[in-house]
Amino acid sequence: MSDRPVFVIGCPRSGTTMLQLMLSSHPRLAVPPETRFLVPVYYKRRTFGDMRIADRRRALAEYIAGDRSTKFRELGIDKDDYIRQVVEGPGSLGSVVGTTFRMYSDRFGKPRWGDKRPSYVKQVDMLTRLFPDAQFIHLIRDGRDCVASLKEMPWYTLNSFHAISTWAEAIDAGKRLRKTMPEDSYYELRYEDLTDDPSTELKKLCHFLEEDYDPAMCSPREAASHAVPVHKVWHSNTHGEVTRARVGSWAKRLDSWEIRLAEQALGDRLEDHGYELSGAPKAAKEHMLKFQKTMQKRRGSRMRKLMRDRINRLREQGPVPALLTSGQLALAGLPQQRAESELPQRVM
Repeated sequence: MSDRPVFVIGCPRSGTTMLQLMLSSHPRLAVPPETRFLVPVYYKRRTFGDMRIADRRRALAEYIAGDRSTKFRELGIDKDDYIRQVVEGPGSLGSVVGTTFRMYSDRFGKPRWGDKRPSYVKQVDMLTRLFPDAQFIHLIRDGRDCVASLKEMPWYTLNSFHAISTWAEAIDAGKRLRKTMPEDSYYELRYEDLTDDPSTELKKLCHFLEEDYDPAMCSPREAASHAVPVHKVWHSNTHGEVTRARVGSWAKRLDSWEIRLAEQALGDRLEDHGYELSGAPKAAKEHMLKFQKTMQKRRGSRMRKLMRDRINRLREQGPVPALLTSGQLALAGLPQQRAESELPQRVM
């Protein structure tokens, strides 16, 4: 049976929380609430130093478990036990991070863990460095519905130009991943298909994950009690049955100028994924210009971060890939039964 990590990715407000709960309803999978430590830990890896040194692992584990920004507390695992397992575990960055998710899945007696955060769609390269055997599920929803939903979120403070850009970036990232990733590592499905016929789509997804389908996945509301924090009121729909009520609701939720801009800016991408255009008139020239400038600015920001990371890769002080699953150990050339002892350990 597979023990590969599973990541749910996509544009924000594309239904990733619903899919997270469907996966968590499977008897072998546990996907926790969104955390806030994986990405910061990766980018701060030079600060924490060589994870082959036990004291460095302890320092990183204490940060993950103790800093309020990480949301570690929402995983429901014991802080001291986590730190102990990290100190005694393999000396790599991915192992320290992966131990949190492994302990979460252990809470429910499940052998396999996942993680969900939409923005991961643009960080798959980073995630595969940490977890080289990971599988990725890209949930795609009509970009116009995503934009309409983003506008209504209390945490979304950007404008419609950024919202449209966000969906375009997720779709473009998925296009690159389809070309570069193995078929057994990357999978796409549409929100509209998943809500229209959950059992059929989940059976296909389980085949990709090398898991047996379980009908409980079609009724994910029970998993919401432990996988969706109460304070996230914008996920209230996940406590009910799977519904198509919001499909196509963009026509009433977007202003006319937003519809025109979305269809002109995203038209080819929408049609490539089976979404019909409304035939709205072209967007105002000033709106298209502002959208293009927004895309350029966001692209520049991503490129600068990418260049900084490439430089940091040359300065890494210790191993990055996790050594917790059979696939990770096999890729590292280590025997599975010696998971925690083969990686050379350095002492102070």
